[in-house]
Amino acid sequence: MTISVNLGEQSYDIVLERGAICKVSTLLNLERKVLVVTDSGVPRDYAEKVAAQCDDAYIVTIEQGEKSKCFDNYVMLLKELLKNSFTRTDAICAVGGGVVGDLAGFVAASYMRGIDFYNIPTTFLSQVDSSIGGKVAIDFEDVKNIVGAFYQPKKVIIDPDVLKTLDKRQLSAGVAESIKMALTFDSKLFELLEETDDFERDADVIIERSLKIKRDVVENDPKEKGLRRVLNYGHTIGHAIESDNKLGQLLHGECVALGMIPMSSGEVLKRLIPVLEKYNLPTSVKADADDLISYVFHDKKMTGDEINVVFCERVGAFEMKKIKAIEIKKYITEVF
Repeated sequence: MTISVNLGEQSYDIVLERGAICKVSTLLNLERKVLVVTDSGVPRDYAEKVAAQCDDAYIVTIEQGEKSKCFDNYVMLLKELLKNSFTRTDAICAVGGGVVGDLAGFVAASYMRGIDFYNIPTTFLSQVDSSIGGKVAIDFEDVKNIVGAFYQPKKVIIDPDVLKTLDKRQLSAGVAESIKMALTFDSKLFELLEETDDFERDADVIIERSLKIKRDVVENDPKEKGLRRVLNYGHTIGHAIESDNKLGQLLHGECVALGMIPMSSGEVLKRLIPVLEKYNLPTSVKADADDLISYVFHDKKMTGDEINVVFCERVGAFEMKKIKAIEIKKYITEVF
């Protein structure tokens, strides 16, 4: 299945197909130098399969985890491109989760003012969310995604078969992003997430519906001026939790799950909490409101002392609000 993202000159296709990683040479232009970026948590076989189909491939493996989305690795990848004489006609291909995609995409966006970028996401979270839409970034001073750009990939290859090697915690963290999109846009998708008794059987449908939600939003608002902000549902508080090192090593999707709770009505919570529990996602955290507020003030959605937040009043709908950033403390305190 091919899902087209129509953005004028920056349009691209998302290929959703089982076994696609084994035939990427028929889907991508690999007849050139290709820097394949992956991480230590991704089976080496995936990057090697892609590299074997390239004319001239270089594999670079970063350490697994959010800490790798940093300036040091950004500079290291730029040096790798220079050392191997990459030009504007060459390409970077990410084979991994959101960290790999964000980092490799930002390198592609800035090297020689932009070279081709392909994304082959290998986690559920990156397949349904971070691999498309063109938001690439690195973290800085413990603030997530604070340095980055909008840079669309040339193509995204999504192969659900690679999820077979994903551990259950990472899989659940990815489902949080599908829950987010279902709550705000698609009540039928939320019902499927509630009712399915065979996630592996229904994974393709869940991925497809999630992708089409994000595709429609990105086409309407490629640079997050309006509607696309809805995709930040759960992220304002979620990013603050993720940035707070004292809260332990929570995954991005786990933090988004927690971030949705304060931004949901009582009616929504009656259905949301059981779904989070079904997918082994956290529903509580011992967080200090003042600590979290300090991270909220660095949020990219801040305008002066106000911040745009997304609230879910009923399943399948959303409300955008502009509130004083300090008011977030009330939401945090009431729930956590």
